[in-house]
Amino acid sequence: MSPAPGSTDPCILVVEDNPANMMLVRALLARLSCRLVEATSGAQALAEVETQPPDLILMDLQLPDIDGLSLTRQLKEAEGTRHIPIIALTAHAMAGDEETARAAGCDGYLTKPLDTRSFCPYVERYLINAGGGE
Repeated sequence: MSPAPGSTDPCILVVEDNPANMMLVRALLARLSCRLVEATSGAQALAEVETQPPDLILMDLQLPDIDGLSLTRQLKEAEGTRHIPIIALTAHAMAGDEETARAAGCDGYLTKPLDTRSFCPYVERYLINAGGGE
């Protein structure tokens, strides 16, 4: 997931099991100069991260096999992946959920439905801070 030879575009791993949400995120991220890798389960996300760590992870909190908070904790505890920024994506935002996500290791937090106007600028801030921007 590092840039392809000759490319400096950052890589974003999107972990999302809902096809409509994945399609929206894909369309929104098409506005950015980035490469997109998709995973529809926690196990698939782990396999992608082990192949080559991305520059940023967009993590759905409700996955079919492992919840996104557990997966985030696992990634943040591992030496090779703890530096990767993770933005939580959730449709079930209740009072205290953002604090819970941040306590699990999420660096950012977005609620669904996604605000299409602010999504890309929000994501870009994390790419720049991760060294994927100028």
